[in-house]
Amino acid sequence: MWDKETFDKIVQRIEALEPEMVEMQRRLVALPAISPKSGGEGEKARVDYLKGVLASWGLEVEEFRVPDSLAACGYRPSLVVQKPGELKGPKIWVMTHLDVVPAGPRELWDSDPFCARVENGKIYGRGVEDNQQEMVASIFALKALIDLGLKPRLPVGLMLVADEETGSLFGVEPLLREHRLCSSEDLVVVPDAGNEEGTLLEIAEKSILWMKFTTVGHQAHGSTPHHGNNAHRAGAHLLIKLDRLLHERFNARDELFSPPYSTMEPTKKEANVPNVNTIPGEDVFYFDCRILPVYQLDEVLNVVREVVAAVEQEFGVKIKVDIEQAAPAAPPTPADAPVVQLLAQAVRTVYRVEPFVKGIGGGTVAAFFRRCGIPAVVWGKNAGQAHKPNEYCIIANMVGNAKVYAYLYGVEV
Repeated sequence: MWDKETFDKIVQRIEALEPEMVEMQRRLVALPAISPKSGGEGEKARVDYLKGVLASWGLEVEEFRVPDSLAACGYRPSLVVQKPGELKGPKIWVMTHLDVVPAGPRELWDSDPFCARVENGKIYGRGVEDNQQEMVASIFALKALIDLGLKPRLPVGLMLVADEETGSLFGVEPLLREHRLCSSEDLVVVPDAGNEEGTLLEIAEKSILWMKFTTVGHQAHGSTPHHGNNAHRAGAHLLIKLDRLLHERFNARDELFSPPYSTMEPTKKEANVPNVNTIPGEDVFYFDCRILPVYQLDEVLNVVREVVAAVEQEFGVKIKVDIEQAAPAAPPTPADAPVVQLLAQAVRTVYRVEPFVKGIGGGTVAAFFRRCGIPAVVWGKNAGQAHKPNEYCIIANMVGNAKVYAYLYGVEV
């Protein structure tokens, strides 16, 4: 563990590096790493920039490429940055993601989303908080050590991964499956969620089930409904029955999670007919379910099939159920795992707040580590700006979070 005098020097160095941190944010914003699935060119330009900077500091930098025929360069790159420690032992990993989501409608932005604007202690631009704030913070925590001639106590690794926003098939998933970068002894922090106080340590996630329901009847004129079979009516009954029965059947509570129950939400609705006086022959809607780990997804799907069969029989329609996403909950990270306790200590020291552990309904890439038997904790002090127009990063959060990572770089297990 750093002694107080050494850590004070590290903190002062991080604070002095603030202008360089802001400048790296500017450079990253101008190199938008948008997935080819979303109309972008991927992460190559951003990786080329970072690789040059980090190697010039004397860090070990390795690029991993996963083939992707949609990318202009033919692959999706990730970077692994490593710094040896004074001691042998488990490695401390901080995993952030290179890619960003598209800016969305330009008229919703007050300035160019891909030209960083610094104003009133904030940096505005697409990706500045999600996930560049934490990427820059974890990088400059190492830079502070380098500038002071210090080594971390344990080996440190930074994963800067591709494709987090669109599934991770070209990012952390192959890094763990094929290259086996981490072991179950390692300490993994995934700073891609959190709260405004920096107190939330996310250690568990719910199962995710996205379903698409397509109800098929017979189209007809609005004045002669007896010549058709209204798919919209049948679909509406199906939605209401699913909403009621799923909540009744899967009503367990677990106070580890927020909210502490399973959520079964009807969400997207596709258009059926373009005019008022036509009976729809097809109706399509979706459910987004976040399910407590006490239930298996097959249990939920069995109830769905029962309801679907009953509505088909009652209304004489055909209903197709497509699974858009099915992700069983990964095993939770134990609340007393070393990475949880050490991160809590770091947050407590830097921010003078008391952290707490919690589970969430959203999915993060921490699940990939947990499924491999690697304890991972999700954390971040942020303003909750992910994917929003006029996304911003609070500079004080970026600098403060760098201090948290620097504290971790001095721990022993």
